[in-house]
Amino acid sequence: MSIQTLDIERFESKAQNVYEAVAIASIRAKQINDEEKMELNQRLEPIIAKEEEDDTIMNQDKLNISLEFEQKNKPTIRAIKEILNDEISFRFKERSAD
Repeated sequence: MSIQTLDIERFESKAQNVYEAVAIASIRAKQINDEEKMELNQRLEPIIAKEEEDDTIMNQDKLNISLEFEQKNKPTIRAIKEILNDEISFRFKERSAD
């Protein structure tokens, strides 16, 4: 993957400040990563269960699935794009008055 530039002013305009925007992107990237991890495990589970049969075919299937996931954009990049394209909404929890 090549290096991509980021318009910081546009990114910052999606939140109150750049630190808040980074925190939002970080939280969303973690969610994306968790979703991808679950999807990967679900797709590999049947292959691992049948692994006793023919290792060469199963290894090729594992490799194909792994390559597919490696070609996807990284969760951080996807989270930033979602923020910049207004595809994500966020709110902060209200603090209770102590």
